[in-house]
Amino acid sequence: MKKYKIAVIPGDGIGPEVIQEGVKVLDTVSEVIGITLEWEYFPFGAEYYLTTRKLLSEEDLKTLESFDAIYLGAVGDPRIKPGILEKGIVLAIRFYFDQYINLRPIKLLPGVRGILKNKTSEDIDFVIIRENTEDFYIGIGGQVKHRKTKEELEVVRQLYKVKFDLDVDISSDTTELAYQIGIISKEGAKRTAKYSFEYALRDNRSKVTFVDKANVLTHIYSLWRKSIEEVVAEYPSISYEFEFADAMAMHLVRAPERYQIITAPNLFGDILSDLGGALMGSLGLVPGGNINPEGVSMFEPIHGSAPKYKGKFIVNPIATIWAGALMLRELGEERGYKLVLNAIVEVLKEGKVKTYDLGGNNKTYEVGDEIARKVKELGLDGS
Repeated sequence: MKKYKIAVIPGDGIGPEVIQEGVKVLDTVSEVIGITLEWEYFPFGAEYYLTTRKLLSEEDLKTLESFDAIYLGAVGDPRIKPGILEKGIVLAIRFYFDQYINLRPIKLLPGVRGILKNKTSEDIDFVIIRENTEDFYIGIGGQVKHRKTKEELEVVRQLYKVKFDLDVDISSDTTELAYQIGIISKEGAKRTAKYSFEYALRDNRSKVTFVDKANVLTHIYSLWRKSIEEVVAEYPSISYEFEFADAMAMHLVRAPERYQIITAPNLFGDILSDLGGALMGSLGLVPGGNINPEGVSMFEPIHGSAPKYKGKFIVNPIATIWAGALMLRELGEERGYKLVLNAIVEVLKEGKVKTYDLGGNNKTYEVGDEIARKVKELGLDGS
């Protein structure tokens, strides 16, 4: 019997509530398909930080190396300045494990009312693949409060180490400004393009749309395009195109059926993913994976910690459960992935058990119970 060690970080707010349902469903599917999931819980999040003033240490990250995957609820707390937990936990894990792909399936599921008139589950069914370690999310920049400032900034990745020595001299009466540095590497763009084409082959899709703003941010995104062009010849059966990010946002609302796989740099991928979530009818349905195909990957819902709903058990756990299905797929358990996804679809089709965001009044744990029950039912049918 195959055995997988999963590190669980429930996190803050509603995170523990939705993670509980994800673990419940994955335990059920593991019984059906004959695998063992060993869960180990870690306290990283707001309470841990407020108590210890610690985020993730080098030792913590090395401990996580021994796991097959990481399952994350959500981080964020109004008592802590925005960005501290996100950078110190989520981004620390992404960068340490070189999780260079962020994967978000966008599909209008049967039984869910979308926001676009006359669009069905056949029209909204695409995947957003976002480069996850570069672009303007590398986390370096600064604020200049004096006319002359010297800054030394460093970016360390598995692909490279870059140092910026900046002398900032403001020659006007401006007393304060801010700047943010973005990086695109040839290797980073190429491996993202390769993953996109390989995903298209595995998922029986025929087109990849690459997104950028090469018409304005010419230096950084011209290298993005050039690097992608060096990869496309390896995949003659998959067509490709380039679109500007602003035009893509418009087209996703007007004609989402045009797209199968959308691949974007970090910033635009983040924005378009949330737009995609809105097309699905609720952010409570949208899963995400932070993936290193050769290493440790992390899976999470894309919604936040929603602290105002903590303890009410009214939020939708489906995004977290679906993220667990993505984890099974990345571990090579394709049947488990399909079982969970089919169970979600069947429960939504029946429409008897659903949370408030979908027009129902069921509790978080009732949705988890129903999906787990459906997994068992489908498993007995041989699905």
